[in-house]
Amino acid sequence: MKNTEINIRDPFVLVEGGMYYMYGTRAATCWGAADGFDCYVSKDMEDWDGPFEVFHKPEDFWADRNCWAPEVHKYRGFYYMFATFKDSSVHGGTAILKSESPLGPFVMHSDRQITPKDWECIDGTFYVSPGGTPYMVFVHEWVQISDGSICAVELSRDLKEAVSEPVTLFHASEAVGWVQTITNKNRPGLHYVTDGPYLHRTKSGRLIMLWSSFGKEGYTEALAYSDDGDITGKWEQDERLLFEKDGGHGMIFESISGELYLTLHTPNEHLKEHPVFYRLIEEEDTLRVAELS
Repeated sequence: MKNTEINIRDPFVLVEGGMYYMYGTRAATCWGAADGFDCYVSKDMEDWDGPFEVFHKPEDFWADRNCWAPEVHKYRGFYYMFATFKDSSVHGGTAILKSESPLGPFVMHSDRQITPKDWECIDGTFYVSPGGTPYMVFVHEWVQISDGSICAVELSRDLKEAVSEPVTLFHASEAVGWVQTITNKNRPGLHYVTDGPYLHRTKSGRLIMLWSSFGKEGYTEALAYSDDGDITGKWEQDERLLFEKDGGHGMIFESISGELYLTLHTPNEHLKEHPVFYRLIEEEDTLRVAELS
């Protein structure tokens, strides 16, 4: 399969053993009941084998609706999937699953979601501090608080549970200069969206967060910077967007040849979404896309 033939949202790439493993949200079932996650495998980011199902909901699974934004991180010899699940009766959130292989099968590792049970949360990602402390960074959804936020919670060393209270890192409205409000017929008022946080450290040690919202040209990929090089620092928003036209929920990975790449989904339109890959250049302690078509 070519990239344009793969209909997923929220692509995430794990590079392991000379292969690319790409996970994502099944676009066809994105907005309703869903039952699992797939992986696609490639040697060159152009031709992909799959989909290979890596997680399928058991019959007694605790969440009956959405399956969103799977990320797979290697940690202490195992593969941990951070994935968001939503239920028709309780708040959604991000849980952690575990496997011995990038191709699964992944099984529940945490006890349901790690994000707060009374918060509407999505898009958990993994971050380990310079001192070795693991965190989940996640979204507190605009559907509950109107001005969506990015938050963090410290994890136990075995990644089974949260061991701190959540801390708000920033709200979407702080991205003055580019962020746009949205309206929703089911929720009166103006709202600010936060989506898809992902952490990247530059060669000099600067900590950058990718995150998505809506700008003048639709779905976007934005940048924020920690002032102390760690997750708990003060976050400054870049007025320059990394990707500004109808694409987002991205992440960064290093290719087999050692180059940095950004992947995200575009267009942000149901059943038309597919992953794209752009080479990144790290300069002046920030990131820019090498070439946009």
